[in-house]
Amino acid sequence: MPADGVCPNCGIAGAKVFYSARGIPVHSVQLLRTRREALDYPRGDVDLAFCRSCGFICNATFDASLHDYSHDYESTQQFSPTFNAFHKQLAERLVERYGLHGKEVVEIGCGQGEFLALLCEAGGNRGTGFDPAFVDGRNAAIDGSRIKVVKDYFSERYSDCRGDFYCCKMTLEHIPDTMDFVATVRRAIGDRPDAVVFFQVPDVGRILRDVAFWDIYYEHCSYFSIPSLAHLFRASGFRVLGLNAEYDDQYLMIEARPAAGAAGPLPAIARTSEDVARDVAYFAANCRQKVDGWRRTLADLRRAGRRAVIWGAGSKGVAFLTTLGVHDEIQFAVDVNPLKHGTFLAGSGQEVIAPHVLRDYRPDAVIVMNPIYGPEIRQQLDGMGIAAQMMTPQADGTQSR
Repeated sequence: MPADGVCPNCGIAGAKVFYSARGIPVHSVQLLRTRREALDYPRGDVDLAFCRSCGFICNATFDASLHDYSHDYESTQQFSPTFNAFHKQLAERLVERYGLHGKEVVEIGCGQGEFLALLCEAGGNRGTGFDPAFVDGRNAAIDGSRIKVVKDYFSERYSDCRGDFYCCKMTLEHIPDTMDFVATVRRAIGDRPDAVVFFQVPDVGRILRDVAFWDIYYEHCSYFSIPSLAHLFRASGFRVLGLNAEYDDQYLMIEARPAAGAAGPLPAIARTSEDVARDVAYFAANCRQKVDGWRRTLADLRRAGRRAVIWGAGSKGVAFLTTLGVHDEIQFAVDVNPLKHGTFLAGSGQEVIAPHVLRDYRPDAVIVMNPIYGPEIRQQLDGMGIAAQMMTPQADGTQSR
């Protein structure tokens, strides 16, 4: 955010900082091969500022030069059956809703191309993805003919890549100049009123109401509420077709088409920024108590000689441990992604292990970083004969409203 406090989502000055965190790893899902490398990993500061005009939240001290998404960036969730089921259903729903059969699909920030491949498979479509972190040969569906990936950021230079459907999942929150970026997408579409865009971002409303400090990462410089997301797309020349929260209210989904004239009415779900202001005040008033509550819980576990692990070696786990200042209190982070095994968490240095290692380690408590995966984690623990107490970050300290 500029020094004058101008909101990058609506262009109006006056955004105010309500939460600060110091020394946050600048990336949360880098594959770090040694504990020393993890402990020495570069850090930055977070100062979340709230724009009352549009309901947008951003890191006012974000420095994009600290980031490199092209080297050992591992963010896939495809090793979870729960996530795969959600992903497949979402792709099939979008194909059916917008008649995506034999069409051109463009995905911005496609990762390893998993969702792009699902969209193409479900409708016999052709796809082009953009992502600097894409690894050649990782996804067999990316054949270079029907589906291809450009290992670069999407920008004006690729405006000649025309699509019937533009998809951007879990990427916009990494972009500081949100208004400029969505305007770039709108210009790429041009005068094709039938083109559809679909964006997915984390829902900051849930983060605020759950006081979920573990969902605040340096990589996420932009945090969207329902009204701020609706405002952004309407102001950028889109007509909002749908806007809703899914995946246990973790993700906001917006679907839109280019507006021929007036942007039309907002969906009924689009609350005012004053609703977001109340959530911001609630988070600010209760965050310290939530952090202190978890510090006490971990200290109590250690005094009692009870072993604890976190399950989920991604951004939530890194934010949870580094915000709490945890190092030796927890030795391991568990993850189902085999590419992470034997690596170490940025900032706090826990080794990432496969679930089967718990057979020997025998933890007394498993802190499940994302409760939507609780049932599949419980099933794995039961299969190994591990009767550990399952805990979630939401369940300690202040309670969500």
